[in-house]
Amino acid sequence: MVKIGDLEVKDFPLLLAPMEDVSDPPFRAVCKENGADLMYTEFISAEGLIRDAAKSRMKLDIYDYERPIGIQIFGEKIDSMRHAAAIAEEANPEIIDINYGCPVKKVAGRGAGAGILLDIDKMQSMTEEIVKQVEKPVTVKTRLGWDDSTIRIVEVAKRLQDVGVQALTIHGRTREQMYKGVADWTKIAEVKNHPDIHIPIFGNGDIDSPQKAVEYKEKYEVDGIMIGRAAIGYPWIFREVKHYMETGETLAPPTMEERISTVKRHLNFSVEWKGDKTGIFEMRRHYTTYFKGITHFKPFRMRLVEAMDQDEVLNILTDVEEAFEKQIII
Repeated sequence: MVKIGDLEVKDFPLLLAPMEDVSDPPFRAVCKENGADLMYTEFISAEGLIRDAAKSRMKLDIYDYERPIGIQIFGEKIDSMRHAAAIAEEANPEIIDINYGCPVKKVAGRGAGAGILLDIDKMQSMTEEIVKQVEKPVTVKTRLGWDDSTIRIVEVAKRLQDVGVQALTIHGRTREQMYKGVADWTKIAEVKNHPDIHIPIFGNGDIDSPQKAVEYKEKYEVDGIMIGRAAIGYPWIFREVKHYMETGETLAPPTMEERISTVKRHLNFSVEWKGDKTGIFEMRRHYTTYFKGITHFKPFRMRLVEAMDQDEVLNILTDVEEAFEKQIII
């Protein structure tokens, strides 16, 4: 078992990454069904929680079926982050996670997310204050550095461990890379294999197939893998990775029946949780990958992303079923 503080998770867990406007309860539900072992909420603004902003508070919604789950917060002010951590803990997650990895300008540009990689002393102080504030285990997700000239990830890991962080997830890119180029897992392995590091180290970046997950597990010896973009619209990635790890065999892709059934559950929960307009709109990012590999699907995809209400989406899905039965799409 992998231990995060007193929390035990299965050996070599598969983690669902915290992704803005993606890792919400409806999406987490279908990922959990398909084998995600540990999940995180979308990142939540510390200032938003303190101001009691509706959107930030809504992101605190967690459900028993999701456990274990971590609530992730971000911000640039130490006092605000400490206060936000206390608010997040009241929602009773298993973990409080700190985002030191978000590369987008509106976050990193003001010193939050990956922006704090330019001030490691502040990162350590902020983390220490949060650890003191809460009783739940505190974990961190970060990047290798701001750019190639500022990579100090081994030092960062040691300093975070010293102030009480119970696990660390490392995305193998710098902030400057954003999501371009190839993630450098050799730097993640340097942390994992350092003799002074004894907390779990999870790797993140470019895991998009069962084969790559197993290759990286064996090559870099991390304690678990976090999957992000590869899970968007394809929650089956978790079960496929697990099956390959256990058997060495590639699991058959989901059937059309499974795809449509999962889309419907995801859609229903999305509308229920966010309301019809937002629920429909935010589902659009998932349709392409929900039907990944289906030939001649483009006309249906265009209709799905243009649909304005739930009934219209359900009618289109019925048309998809009929087209598949007639082998118009395969």
